[in-house]
Amino acid sequence: MIEFHLDRASGIASYLQIVQQVKHAIRLGVLQPGDQLPTAREVVDRLAINPNTVLKAYRDLERQGLAVGRPGLGTFVQGTLGVATVAAQDETRRELDRVVQAGRAAGLDREDVKAIFAAVLNEVFREDSA
Repeated sequence: MIEFHLDRASGIASYLQIVQQVKHAIRLGVLQPGDQLPTAREVVDRLAINPNTVLKAYRDLERQGLAVGRPGLGTFVQGTLGVATVAAQDETRRELDRVVQAGRAAGLDREDVKAIFAAVLNEVFREDSA
């Protein structure tokens, strides 16, 4: 089961952080259709947030077709994201690890690497959005 974490300094609304974490877990295969998400009460107790925040996140996931609420049972993953194979994801992850390690060895810190990664990501995928 997924455990949510909030970065209160990120400027991103708590419900959106929950949605993003579920989407990442689905995309990476950590969550599969049929898997149960933590109950709203469990998330509220763990993160000390308003129950409506969790419910808003779960409703948003339902609207996107990624989750379904079953009264009395909970909320379950329903959809999938991405079309990349596990092998392709693993290969990309290994290559990214190599690049990040090289950056770290060159003296770059986490924020340097994140900035470079974001710039390259935006450059590469700019073509897709044109």
